[in-house]
Amino acid sequence: MKFGIEFVPSDPALKIAYYAKLSEQQGFDHVWITDHYNNRDVYSTLAVLALNTNSIKIGPGVTNSYTRNPAITASSIASIAEISGGRAVLGLGPGDKATFDAMGISWNKPLATTKEAIQAIRDFISGKKVSMDGEMIKFAGAKLAFKAGNIPIYMGAQGPKMLELAGEIADGVLINASHPKDFEVAVEQIKKGAEKAGRDPGEVDVTAYACFSIDKDPVKAVNAAKVVVAFIVAGSPDLVLERHGIPVEAKGQIGAAIAKGDFGALMGGLVTPQMIEAFSICGTPDDCMKRIKDLEAIGVTQIVAGSPIGPAKEKAIKLIGKEIIAKM
Repeated sequence: MKFGIEFVPSDPALKIAYYAKLSEQQGFDHVWITDHYNNRDVYSTLAVLALNTNSIKIGPGVTNSYTRNPAITASSIASIAEISGGRAVLGLGPGDKATFDAMGISWNKPLATTKEAIQAIRDFISGKKVSMDGEMIKFAGAKLAFKAGNIPIYMGAQGPKMLELAGEIADGVLINASHPKDFEVAVEQIKKGAEKAGRDPGEVDVTAYACFSIDKDPVKAVNAAKVVVAFIVAGSPDLVLERHGIPVEAKGQIGAAIAKGDFGALMGGLVTPQMIEAFSICGTPDDCMKRIKDLEAIGVTQIVAGSPIGPAKEKAIKLIGKEIIAKM
């Protein structure tokens, strides 16, 4: 089992670099940095991380092909590979409609866009001159002027068609989920895509990009996870809620509380233990280890500790290193 950790560049880059170095010292394999227009730039942040770490792999988790042209993404991640001494990984997905609506960007054909973008980026970083007349992505002889080396590409995927595509073309797949029930479904779709492409499904790094909250006090861990879980519930398809036995109407109630900024309601009971169980890896080190073992048995090969990580981030990183990574 590999371990990754997610940081959101709402914090300054040097603070994230401190956390990334600590994560490296604790045995984590990957650092993933989110890419969102209202935070600090993902590639600037990754450049700072590259200069402040030695062995941990680093990359965006995840970027998209709507806010950044694939040629720009290829140039950016290739630069991170060069600065880091070959430690770059690229996480790329379809993005989300709400963000693009806010930015005035049309979200057209995400499946075709993601597939064609990955093909183009692979060609760019391999040194090819890229000519492409795709359904959504088009190039007319563009080429990078420097060599990038090997950069694994992970797809951010949730729905069945995206998961199947990841199985076909990606080195890994980043799945925003924490529960074995969700991975039972996901692993089958990834396997279907891999077999369709004539690949061994074992080549694909199946990653649980999880809401993770760890503390020796389970109550503190749960409370730290509630707001993140609330956002997950509010954005979950009805099918996923039904899979976990969560009433669909709860999504509307939680969404309304978020819209009003009523976080007291979220902490006070709207986010139920059932939701915490379904949408996070949460609790004491023993609690978290049990869930990780369950996910490993289904076919998950990387756990990403995503926000919040714990009520005290530095303490949580050390706890994961000492009580989980060191014992796996």
